[in-house]
Amino acid sequence: MRVFSTICCLIIFVSSVLATPVAAREYISHDRTGQTLSIVTSEGAVSLRALSDDAVEVHYLDTGSQQLPSFALSGDAEPVDARASDKGAIVLFHAGALTVIIEKEPFRLRFMRDGEELLSEERGLVLEEDSLGFRFNLSDDERLWGGGQRVLGMDRRGEILPLDNRGAYNYSGRTEAMYYGVPAILSDKKYLLLFDNSGRGEMDLGKTEESVMEFEAKGGRSAYVVVAGDKYSDIVTNFVGITGRQPLPPRWAFGNMASRFGYRSQAQTEDVVAKHLEDDFPLDAVILDLFWFGPDIKGHMGNLAWDRNAFPEPEKMIADFKDKGVKTILITEPFILSSSDRWEEALANNALARDAEGEPVTFDFYFGNSGLVDMFDPAASEWFWSKNQALLEQGVVGIWGDLGEPEAHPSEIVHTPSWGADLVHNAYGHQWARIMAENWQETYPDQRPFLMMRSGFAGSQRYGMIPWSGDVKRSWEALQAQIEIALQMSVMGLAYSHSDLGGFVSLDHDSDDPEAIVAFDKELYIRWLQFGAFQPVFRPHAQEQIPSEPVFKDKQTRDIVRRYIKMRYRLLPYLYTTAWQNSQTGMPITRPLAFEADDASYFEDQSAFLWGDSMLVAPVTEKGAASKSFRLASGVWFDLWSDKRHQGGEELVVPVTLDNIPVFVRAGAFVPMIGDIMTTSDYSTDRLTLHYYHDDSVIQSNGQMYEDDGKLADAYELGNFELLKFQSAYNEGELALNLKRERHKGYDGQPEVRQMEVVIHNWSGQHEEIRVGGQQLSSDEISYSAADRELTLRFAWECDDVALMLR
Repeated sequence: MRVFSTICCLIIFVSSVLATPVAAREYISHDRTGQTLSIVTSEGAVSLRALSDDAVEVHYLDTGSQQLPSFALSGDAEPVDARASDKGAIVLFHAGALTVIIEKEPFRLRFMRDGEELLSEERGLVLEEDSLGFRFNLSDDERLWGGGQRVLGMDRRGEILPLDNRGAYNYSGRTEAMYYGVPAILSDKKYLLLFDNSGRGEMDLGKTEESVMEFEAKGGRSAYVVVAGDKYSDIVTNFVGITGRQPLPPRWAFGNMASRFGYRSQAQTEDVVAKHLEDDFPLDAVILDLFWFGPDIKGHMGNLAWDRNAFPEPEKMIADFKDKGVKTILITEPFILSSSDRWEEALANNALARDAEGEPVTFDFYFGNSGLVDMFDPAASEWFWSKNQALLEQGVVGIWGDLGEPEAHPSEIVHTPSWGADLVHNAYGHQWARIMAENWQETYPDQRPFLMMRSGFAGSQRYGMIPWSGDVKRSWEALQAQIEIALQMSVMGLAYSHSDLGGFVSLDHDSDDPEAIVAFDKELYIRWLQFGAFQPVFRPHAQEQIPSEPVFKDKQTRDIVRRYIKMRYRLLPYLYTTAWQNSQTGMPITRPLAFEADDASYFEDQSAFLWGDSMLVAPVTEKGAASKSFRLASGVWFDLWSDKRHQGGEELVVPVTLDNIPVFVRAGAFVPMIGDIMTTSDYSTDRLTLHYYHDDSVIQSNGQMYEDDGKLADAYELGNFELLKFQSAYNEGELALNLKRERHKGYDGQPEVRQMEVVIHNWSGQHEEIRVGGQQLSSDEISYSAADRELTLRFAWECDDVALMLR
C-alpha cells in the first residue's frame, strides 16, 4: 500500500514548478547494487544508500573537495529491501519505508514516506570557491529542533547556527554557538536531516531565505542523511540506530559527585569526601580538576601526572576512597604546554599536530604556549592513551576530557592523514572519545568506561560520551537555558547531557575588581540542584570562590538538597532501567513533552520534560516563584510528593515552596525504589519497594526493571542480567498485578528472594481479599492509609511469576 500511495502522488511532483533556479546538473544513468543506487549525472556521480528501513544517505562524490570519512555513521547499514525503477521523467528508489524520487531534468531529490513528502532539495549540492553545502525547501509553517548546544529557544527556524564547536565561558542568555554543536535538525514534518560534514561552517534555517534551509562548510564531506519515523521518538531511535547506541554506564555514574574547580591538595580532597559522609550525603565519586597535576592554573597542562607535593600519596587516597565506595575521576586536556614536564617526550613521540611542512604547530592560548595532541594520528593517540592508562592503573575509574572543541585549534594544523584543522574541527572531541573508548575496551574488556567530555559530534554517544553544558554563568537565566540545552541534545541522540549544578562561574565579570565574587543566591542554588536530581548525571561544580558542594551550605539548604539526592538514590532502579532502555533503543532519559502522544503542539515547550517513561518534571526556574505554570501531558498524573491526582492535557498551575519542585508520575506506572544508601557500592534490590499508581481510567499497563551488577561491560549481551516485568489489569473494582522475571544467566549479587513492598497509590481501600500467588495475605502483611489512599502489601517474592489479586 505504501508503494501504491507513493506512485499515486507522482503526477503532482513531476508537474511541479520550482520556485527558485536550480543547478544545471542532469541525470544520465543509474545502477543499483544491493542497497546502494549509483547515479551518473552531468556534474558527477551521486550515491544513494539505504542505511536502514527509515534512513537514506546521499553522497555527491565528484565535487573536487576532499571526501573525508563519515564520523557520524557507526558502520555497516542494516539489511533493507531496496529497489529502483525508471518511470521516464523520474527514477524511484524504494528503500524500506522511504522512497526517494530522483527528478532527471534538472536533477533533484525528493523524500517520501507513506505517500507524503517529507523533504526536497531546493538546489541540492551547492559548490562555491571555498565551501560546499546543500539547499532544501522549507514549508511555510515548518518548525525545527536541533543543532546541539545553543540557547535560542526550542524552535530554531529563522536562525543561522554556526557549525564551530567553541568555548562559551560565562554564557547565560542567547548563545548561538557553544561547546557541542550537531549539524542536524529534527522537523515537525517528521524527518531528521544530518549534514554529514565535520568542518567549520553554518546552518541557515530559513534566516536568509525564509523558505530555504542551507548547510555550508569549508570543504570536506559532501553528504547528508535523511531519517524518518512514525513518531518523533521513533525518529530519534532510528537516528541512534545508524549513528550508534550509547553503552550503559556503570551504576555509580548515576550517584552524587563531589566536584570543584578545584581541589588543591590530597588533604583538602579527603576532607571534602569525609564531610559528605559525616553529614549524611550519599556520595559515589570525587572529581579532581587541573590542580591534581600543578599548583596553579597556568603552565602545567600536559604533565599528565600527579603533583606529588600537593598529592603525596594519590594511590593510597584513591584506594581509601574506594573502600568508602567513592570513585576517583581526573580531568585531562589535549594540550601539551611547552612548559610542562611532558613537552620533550611529546615531541620525541611525534604526538603533536603539525603544519603542512611537518613541523609541530605551537601557539599561545589562555593556559600558556602549547601544542595540540593529534588525535587523528594513531602514533600520537597511542602515546596519549598510555598516559591515561597509567592513571587507570593507579585506580582512577573515570576520565574527564576538557577543552576538546578544541578550545584552540589553529587553521594551519594538518591532522594525519592530511586533514586540515577546519575540515575536522567539529569531530576532534569525537575522535578523542573514540580513542579512549576503544583502547579502554581493549585493555579492560570487563569494565565500563566513564568518559565525561565537553565536545563531540553526531554519533559520539556510541563511545559512551557523557557531555555537559560547559562554563555556565551562575544566574537564573542560565538555569532556564539548561532545560533547552538538555532537550535539544536529547533529540540528537545524546542522552547524558547535563550541567554544572549551581552554575560554574563564581567571579563577577561585570565588576572592575577581577577578584569580585558573585553574591551567592541560595534560592537559585537550591532550584538548580532540585532540577539536577532529575538530570542523567548529578554533579555540582563551580569555581572555588563559592564551594559547589551542598555540604558547605547552611542547614536549610543542606536539608532540602539532601532530600533530593536521597530521592534520586531511592529511584536508582527506575533511573538505571531508563538508562538501559536508552542503551537498547536510543530513547533519551530526558525527553521533550512533544514525545508524549506524539503531539507537535508541545514542540516549543520547555517548561517541563519527561524523565523516562513514567515521570514528568517541571523545574522551578523563576526567582521568588510561588507557583509553577506548565502544560501537563495528556492522561492522568499523580504528584510524586502528595499523590494528588491531576488530569493532563491542560495548563496547570502548581503552588511551590522552596522545598519542592513539581514532579508527577503517570497513572498506571510502576516505579521501583530501594531504601536509603550512602553509595551505590551498597546498592541492592533484595528489599524492593514497587509503587503502582492506580487509576480507574487505566484498564491495563506495563512496566519493567532491568538489573545487573552495575559494572560488567556488555552484561546484557552476555546474559548477565535479569529483567523484571510488571503488568496491571483492572476491571470493575478488581485489580490484578503480575510480577514476572525473565530468566537469564544472572549476575553477582542477584537476589534469589526479594522482600517486597508493593504500594498501590490512589486505592479506595475496599477489598474482600488480597492474594499473592494464590495465598491470602495476613493482616500484618497489609496496611492501608485512608488519608494517603495508599495500600501497602508485604511479602517474600521468590522471583517466580506471581499474581497479586485485589477483589
